[in-house]
Amino acid sequence: MNAIIFGYNGQDGIYLKELLLENSIEVVTVSRKNADIICNIQDYNSVEKIIREKNPDFIFHFAANSTVSHSALFENNDAISNGTLNILESVFKNKLTSKVFISGSAMQFSNNGTPINELTPFEPSSPYSVARIHSVYLARYYRNYCGLKTYVGYFFNHDSPMRTERHFNQKIVQAVLRIANGSKEKPDLGDLSIKKEFNFAGDFMKAVWCLVNQEDVHEVVIGSGVTNSLQDWVEYCFKKKGLNWKDYITGEQSFKNDYQCLVSDPSLLMSLGWKPSFDIAGLADLMLESK
Repeated sequence: MNAIIFGYNGQDGIYLKELLLENSIEVVTVSRKNADIICNIQDYNSVEKIIREKNPDFIFHFAANSTVSHSALFENNDAISNGTLNILESVFKNKLTSKVFISGSAMQFSNNGTPINELTPFEPSSPYSVARIHSVYLARYYRNYCGLKTYVGYFFNHDSPMRTERHFNQKIVQAVLRIANGSKEKPDLGDLSIKKEFNFAGDFMKAVWCLVNQEDVHEVVIGSGVTNSLQDWVEYCFKKKGLNWKDYITGEQSFKNDYQCLVSDPSLLMSLGWKPSFDIAGLADLMLESK
């Protein structure tokens, strides 16, 4: 069996490749750089050629810029929305039986602070969420009216040592490591009362693999359903290095979040047999100890 991963270079693609290889799946990676095949997913002809020639059993679409910023409007429309269309139309045009996974996001749902599940309404609150919502409707169209095997996993917050400091968890981890080594910096982090999930990307790829091996379930929320505050993460990371976080964090509010609480209801996914293996402490330890 074989698989194609579009948007390979992020943490999800890297962990998924490892998992697929463990399951004896031949993997072809596709990205704009550092992949088996260099390709821009917004180029339909290139995408169609790859899918036609490889005739994969599985296709995974992770290409995106994970930001809700308006400045990424065109980039995310090209990668997420147009990329989804290019993949699905390529499978349909060539009459393939590939199972296609489209990554979704917690950020495309209406969020009032209560647990979000598959029935929670969408809310187009950013260009990023608009592109994600469009990609889901494309997946549903090709599933319901064209007969394709399409799947959507709605990712809640998940991290790993592969994250950049653009992401909050890694920003804290790297600051703590530098401070432990003598840095005098004092990060300004904003409202630390905000609550979110602290999940491991490797666990999420096991959830994706679980989903695409289903026949009757096609869309699931992927999360742990467990929240902690940003302060919990900050406090744990500093304490792990023998430091008191209050001595190093300023009261500045430059780091802004788009929600007060973001939590999943993963009941459907867990009913399929999946459960996370990392909690907030395990994730922090992994990221702090990674070289």
